[in-house]
Amino acid sequence: MTRLSPCLFMLLAIVATDVRAEEAAPENRFKIATGPGWKTLSLKDFENANCDPETWSEKDGVIFCTGRPVGVTRSKKEYRNLELVVEWRHMKSAGNSGVFLWAPPKVFDGLKRGTLPGGGIEVQVLDLGYAEQYKKRTGKESDWFTCHGDVFPVGLSKMKPFPPVAPNGARSFPSKNLSKGVGEWNHYYVRAINGEVRLWVNGEEVSGGAECQPAEGFLCLESEGSPVQFRNLRIRELP
Repeated sequence: MTRLSPCLFMLLAIVATDVRAEEAAPENRFKIATGPGWKTLSLKDFENANCDPETWSEKDGVIFCTGRPVGVTRSKKEYRNLELVVEWRHMKSAGNSGVFLWAPPKVFDGLKRGTLPGGGIEVQVLDLGYAEQYKKRTGKESDWFTCHGDVFPVGLSKMKPFPPVAPNGARSFPSKNLSKGVGEWNHYYVRAINGEVRLWVNGEEVSGGAECQPAEGFLCLESEGSPVQFRNLRIRELP
């Protein structure tokens, strides 16, 4: 048996450690989103909460949303700890949408057409043109939202946002501006574990929050006035 020199043995050990770290890193897991536990979600895994029948449709693995009326389609089951991958793109400038995590069942009781659930943690899906439109309308830059992956609690839900935090203290602002414009696919990886949410936008972690309440509930895809598309929606439930 050939014996390795101490130096060569140490080098191989370092390489092996780096490979294991590379394989385990979320930045690499979410690019593929395959392996034990990962599951593809289609529109069949959701149910229309308060939109019109034609608001949501699916073809060739792409979920289409007309944006009208305002409302959501809700997952058929509740989730607690999870990893989520979704790609999205807006089809018109200044489009608005979002992905809700942990929306509690009670916020869907009597949910009216044209409204959004009053609870959950929203991962913002906003086109770059929205900020440009806001500036034209108000004459100033927005100081309460961005178009690059805000994370924030909605309604009855609570969250302690990670910095940078919006001046009003309500949102976790992204640490980098990585979103792509109208018509281009964006990649979100979300890790939501034990009341903590972290968001990666197009390969880099940018925002999130901790101490979320509640930390269990439904996933929602949001219709909010403009056509948007989703694809490669995959989830892995965690202990």
